[in-house]
Amino acid sequence: MSDFAFLGWDVGGAHLKRAAFDDAGVLRAVDMTPCALWRGTDQLDAALATLGTLPHLPSAVTMTGELVDLWPDRATGVTALAAALGARLGPGCLIYAGPDGLVPVSAATAHVNGIASANWHATAAALATELPCGVLVDIGSTTTDLIPFTDGAVTARGFSDAERLASGELVYGGVARTPVMALSPALPFAGSFVPLMAEHFATAADIYRLTGDLPEHGDLHPSADGGPKTVEASARRLLRMVGRDLGPATLEQARQLAAYAAAVQLHTLHGALACVLSGATLPADAPIVGAGIGRFLAERLAVRVARPYLDVGAVFTHDPALAARAADCAPAVAVARLAFAWLAFAGGSSHPRSSLATPSLA
Repeated sequence: MSDFAFLGWDVGGAHLKRAAFDDAGVLRAVDMTPCALWRGTDQLDAALATLGTLPHLPSAVTMTGELVDLWPDRATGVTALAAALGARLGPGCLIYAGPDGLVPVSAATAHVNGIASANWHATAAALATELPCGVLVDIGSTTTDLIPFTDGAVTARGFSDAERLASGELVYGGVARTPVMALSPALPFAGSFVPLMAEHFATAADIYRLTGDLPEHGDLHPSADGGPKTVEASARRLLRMVGRDLGPATLEQARQLAAYAAAVQLHTLHGALACVLSGATLPADAPIVGAGIGRFLAERLAVRVARPYLDVGAVFTHDPALAARAADCAPAVAVARLAFAWLAFAGGSSHPRSSLATPSLA
């Protein structure tokens, strides 16, 4: 930890992610831990303690945790989280506010609309400083962001979650926490399409554990039934969705269910990406840049739309030992990169550092 000089944080509703940089702006560590924020801010305290806050170091934060139903609305959540983070990370903590740039925690209430759920914007903005153009496809445990960028700017048509849901730039589906019943109304089993039970019997983690795609560290929360995270247990949970039990003859049928459900999700994401691409002005060779624990699907999407694929970890670090974790926790890495670049800019120019407005992010 003595090599750390700056920290980036992504405070989600289900996970806390931290990226640590040295004083030359080189990524040195990336960590992630579960944080069931909907249960209370004590979960944030526990997650911060697990990763280590290092309040003597400057930090930059982006968030989606304001969405959890711990608070009555997003504005209340942003204000409460900003206050909590300022108290725990130190007075030098900065909050990412989208096009408004980086603001001190004391100004969070005045920038609620820019701060709320802006972690996708941080990642895309950081990519826009490194690549001429592309589409960020960040597939996490619960959601997918599909964000075009070009000429140094984020070119998403929406900014709020409501706007991005309408534009196809936000899809509420991921590879771990998403309930299976949210992916498809029915799945094929024993010669028929069987309507799924409207119960939280299984999640996407069960699907991708059965297909062999789920990263070992990609499922940090309890399973739907609180049971083990094995192939057999995932098969049992998935079979419950079609009213069946696991037996000697049904494990292979469960794998077939999972393969079809995965194909349905990929088709849904392909549709969203096609919509985003149809509204963007990008050259044919603009890459799909994959991020998140589900970026294995982003790579498949790149094949479907006949575009090159680039892993965001290869953009954010030259250290192969850190690249995968950097891609898993892209917003934490991105917000720190933006803040580090801004502080270096502010320190070497006459721009009023007190305003903390990040250049060239709009």
